[in-house]
Amino acid sequence: MVAEFEQVLRCGCYSTRLFGLPILVEVDRLCGDVRAFSESHKLEFVQARYGCIWVCMGMPTKDIVNLPECDDPDRFVVNGGSVGVAASGLRVVENFLDMGHLAFVHAGILGDEQHAEVRKYKVESLKGGGLAATGCLFYQPAASPVAKQGADVAYAYTALRPYTIMLRKANPVQPNRSDMIALFVQPLAEDGSVAHLLLAYLKDNLNAAALRRFAHLIFGQDKPILENQVPKRLPLGARSEISVESDAASTAYRRWLRLSRVRYGAVPEN
Repeated sequence: MVAEFEQVLRCGCYSTRLFGLPILVEVDRLCGDVRAFSESHKLEFVQARYGCIWVCMGMPTKDIVNLPECDDPDRFVVNGGSVGVAASGLRVVENFLDMGHLAFVHAGILGDEQHAEVRKYKVESLKGGGLAATGCLFYQPAASPVAKQGADVAYAYTALRPYTIMLRKANPVQPNRSDMIALFVQPLAEDGSVAHLLLAYLKDNLNAAALRRFAHLIFGQDKPILENQVPKRLPLGARSEISVESDAASTAYRRWLRLSRVRYGAVPEN
């Protein structure tokens, strides 16, 4: 993902970068067609889906990730904003996977220092590539804009692409269903990125504006933490992994990147 469709529609065109290369994105205001151009690279794939504009350098080998929650009529599907981060896109995804920081960085909302323990959960590799972390249970004082009290909240993470990850968390009103947050990270450079958030939340006692404000608040707390990490690229060496149970998802993510030979935004294993 490189832009919000509505954002580009309003101005007609939008300049950005992808993997260090400048690109220009355009939306025809009459018919809604999307186009993208790069002076130095042929763009084989440009498409609008989920209110987002997607671009691929070269011919894609996979389709855009499927997000079935976006088709549910009883959900708000809201773009949670696009935030520039002076850090590798891989750092941004790993931070999203890390439950250990919730009690400290998001204290009073997504965590509580009195309930900082990350309980054991399951991490498995997916057949088509990527990983899933399931059975995650974490105490949260205000897990969503409509939460009335603190509770243990069930989490499930799915990372299908190096720069794409989805979180599904139990809804406080309908606990048998989940709200979904998708994070699409656009690598601007090896040490710079844009985090695009897409949210699909059940509409119970909620409005789209409150949901967007909630997303801005949470990521605003993450941004300075990410930008102060050293190095700005993500180390992939086995020795850089912290082998404790709470970091199981992060360890699996780094291992997957290493085996997949992902290099952009990473400090490769020596």
